[in-house]
Amino acid sequence: MAGVGENPAAVPVPVEDVQGDGRWMCIHDRYVAAAHEKEPDVLFIGDSLIQLLEQSTIWNEMFVPLHSLNFGIGGDATQHVLWRVQNGELENISPKVIVLLVGTNNHEHTVDQVAGGVEAIVKYISEKQPQSHIVVMGLPPRGQKPNHLREKNSAVNVLIAKFLETIPNADYFSTDADYVQSDGLIDCRDMYDYLHFTVNGYRKICESLHDNLVELLTKQGVESCKKIDQ
Repeated sequence: MAGVGENPAAVPVPVEDVQGDGRWMCIHDRYVAAAHEKEPDVLFIGDSLIQLLEQSTIWNEMFVPLHSLNFGIGGDATQHVLWRVQNGELENISPKVIVLLVGTNNHEHTVDQVAGGVEAIVKYISEKQPQSHIVVMGLPPRGQKPNHLREKNSAVNVLIAKFLETIPNADYFSTDADYVQSDGLIDCRDMYDYLHFTVNGYRKICESLHDNLVELLTKQGVESCKKIDQ
């Protein structure tokens, strides 16, 4: 629980099991086990936008060949992802690249608090996995029509991009991808519920994300070879 003056979006807490079936913790435990069993080159961490990517054909097409692992959980906010990475999900693995997307579910938090929550995650990952390059995806627009949550996500993205400039081996990846049309509307062919992506919606951002990851992996491979030669 956040104390006085603390940013609640940057205080690690697990999701409260209000439904009583323990699903969230079971998923987390599965991810911790996977971290012991697998050796990913790319690790994706985040909320449902990450989790559902694994259910898409895009995942098998673009990211399985890169030896990727998906640690997304639907509904997670920044404080939940921070708790997860601090409690086993980064143990026993050494990914070359870590992709992070979280923040759109922080409904009770301000723009500054959400950005601060993302920053806390990035800083922890950077300390825990210093060999990894961190790619922080911006929060996509949401809602069929213009709304305050779209504006909030956009404002959070500005702050995220700014603080990433001060963190070595971390980059901002824009998720705008022309989802918002000239009339201000989002097409259900890109986001079926105006929040979660369709295959077409994923493809709009994942093609360039894939190219970015390939470039980062290739660069790291070249640097590793240079170190061996030395």
